[in-house]
Amino acid sequence: MEKNQRMAYGAALLELARANRNIVALDADLCASTQSVQIETNLPEQYVEMGIGEANMVSTAAGLALCGKIPFVHTFAVFATGRAFDQIRQGVCLPNLKVKIVGSSAGLSDFGDGATHQCFEDMAIMSVLPHMTVLAPVDAVEVPKAVRAAAAIDGPVYIRLNRNDLPLVTEESTPFEVGKPLTLAEGRDVSLCVNGVTAGMGLKARELLEKKGISARLVNFSTIKPLDEVAVRTALAGTRAVVTAEEHSVTGGLGAAVAACIGSDKSPLPLVRVGIADRYGQSAHSYEQLLENYGLTGTAIAAAAEEILK
Repeated sequence: MEKNQRMAYGAALLELARANRNIVALDADLCASTQSVQIETNLPEQYVEMGIGEANMVSTAAGLALCGKIPFVHTFAVFATGRAFDQIRQGVCLPNLKVKIVGSSAGLSDFGDGATHQCFEDMAIMSVLPHMTVLAPVDAVEVPKAVRAAAAIDGPVYIRLNRNDLPLVTEESTPFEVGKPLTLAEGRDVSLCVNGVTAGMGLKARELLEKKGISARLVNFSTIKPLDEVAVRTALAGTRAVVTAEEHSVTGGLGAAVAACIGSDKSPLPLVRVGIADRYGQSAHSYEQLLENYGLTGTAIAAAAEEILK
């Protein structure tokens, strides 16, 4: 079964905003796409349309946070983290304000608009900022949990959302804790570290590896920063190697975060990163076509696992 992260996000934010009138949604002329339109339609007094002015939107959000509001700002991931970086760094993270930045249509998921709208560097950009929490929910069931957690954090948060329908790999009862990885399926030979769209690929990779007698553990990393190093090492313990798979640059994303946790004398596990290697995006007829072109498939993950186990 598949569901859309953006739709789940809009519904979750609306529910939260109805319960807490301090929550305010700001958007940069993309509310129908980001689904902040659900606030605009149902709670217009808690919605601000900022037009195509991302930097001004973030600065306005910082002012609202100083007045006791909890602003959620919305636009595509590439604009949220790129055009407004200076305002996020200086106006939000430096004073450690309670501003929540929602980067929609991340990765390759905006398949039709090409390199200008596809973003592979957002998690790296946000992770480097002091005080920033970076979340990448795995599916539409986990999105509301991430939204509620973000609202409760006393500081800035970046939430990364996919544009398309993704497989459901968690349930309402599945725990969600910021900073902690979660094992979705057990295995003894290799750990497959995933989030977002790569979770479904990881499940496919497990099936392919099982046919070759390789047991793969599937571990979800919905938090990129901060990560509990002890929890990460515990989640990967007992396997002989690690494969990270992300719809992001192999520089500065999930692979880098996991490597930082296990790359020490205490946990010398070999690691290989599956992701986007020093490339920009491009237009395509379908999302699946782009994923295949960039080597983001269950087959590619399985091949990486086989290779590192050698």
